[in-house]
Amino acid sequence: MFKREKMANTEAFAMVGGDVAYSYAKNSSYQRDVLDAGKELIEEAISENFDLKSLGFDTSSKVIKIADLGCSVGPNTFIAMQNIIEAVELKFFRAKNQNLLGLEFQAFFNDHYENDFNTLFKTLPPSRKYFAAGVPGSFHGRLFPKSSLHFAHISYALHWLSKLPKEVANRNSSAKSKSSVYNSSAAEAYSTQFKNDMECFLNARAEELVPGGLMFILAGVAPDCIPISNTSTGVFYEVLGSCLNDLVKMGVLGEEKVNSFNWPAYRATPKELEAIFRKSGKFSLEKMEILADKGMKTPPSPEGFALAIRAATDGLIRNHFGDEFAEQIFKHFTTKAEENFSRIMGLAHNNLNVFILLKRLE
Repeated sequence: MFKREKMANTEAFAMVGGDVAYSYAKNSSYQRDVLDAGKELIEEAISENFDLKSLGFDTSSKVIKIADLGCSVGPNTFIAMQNIIEAVELKFFRAKNQNLLGLEFQAFFNDHYENDFNTLFKTLPPSRKYFAAGVPGSFHGRLFPKSSLHFAHISYALHWLSKLPKEVANRNSSAKSKSSVYNSSAAEAYSTQFKNDMECFLNARAEELVPGGLMFILAGVAPDCIPISNTSTGVFYEVLGSCLNDLVKMGVLGEEKVNSFNWPAYRATPKELEAIFRKSGKFSLEKMEILADKGMKTPPSPEGFALAIRAATDGLIRNHFGDEFAEQIFKHFTTKAEENFSRIMGLAHNNLNVFILLKRLE
C-alpha cells in the first residue's frame, strides 16, 4: 500500500510496486511500446546533437551521467537507460577516438519517496553497463547538483500534476463537477497548473544539465482541435466517473466522497507544449515528433486495461476513498471497462504520443 507524499505543495502517488497482479511491472506494456517507438529517435538525437568534444569527453571526463525521471519500477526504466547508453556507444564508436576508451556511465533512477525502490534495485539487470543510484523526490523540483547531468529522460510521467488546480480542489467552485472525475469546463485551470508545473520542471533541469546536455521526453498528448470527450482518455474519465456514481447508488460510497474526487492529471496539446518550451528560454527545441502507432500494442482485454489503470492509480484511489473500498471500486471499474471497451479502443487513435528533444542552451 502506498501513501501520499507531502512536500513543497506536491501531492504524489507511486505506481504499484512489488509482484502483485496489478503491479506496474506487470502492467506497463503500453509504456514499453512507446519507449520502443522512440528508440531510433533517441539514437538519432544523440548522433546529431551530443557534442563529445565540447563536453570534454575526449580529454579528462570519462563518466556520462543519465537520469530517468519518474522511473517507477519494472523493466521499462532499464530499457530506457539501455537505449541511451547504446546510442552513446554508437556515437563514440563512429568518432574513432582512442581517448574515449574507458568511458563509464552513471544512471540515476528518480521517483517519489513512496516508490518501490527495493523492487527496482532487486531487478537491476545483472549485465548492465552502468553504476546505479536512486534519487527520491519530485521531478517538479531540483534533484541534482548544478551542471551534473548529461542526459535527462522522462517517459509517461509529465501529465501528472504536482497538485490539483485550486479552482477544482475548492468544493464550492463553479469549476467543480459532481458527475465526472475530470471536468472539461475547468480545462483552463488544469492547463494553468500544468504550465506552472512545467516551468518548475524546466527550471530545475536547466540547473542540473550541463550546457549542451540533452533531455528526452516521451509523453501522451491531446490532439489539437479535438475535444477530450472524443478520445479514449475522455471515455476513461467518463467510465471511472460512472463507476463511482454507481457505487454511490449501491450505498457503497458516500456521495460527498465521490463528488470531491478529481483526476490530478492533464494532457497538453503539442501546441501547448511547444509554446511552453519556447517560452522557457533555457532550452532549444530540437525536435517534436508524433510517434507512429505502428507496432504499438493495445490492452489485450478489458481486464488487462483495468489492471493497467490500477497499476497507476491504486495509491490515488486508496488515499481518497480508503483501503477498505479499493477492491470494490476496481472490481466494478473492470465491469464498466468491459461494457465500454469498444468505445475506448475505438477512440484510441485520437490519443497521441510525442517524442521531444530539448537541448540545454550554452
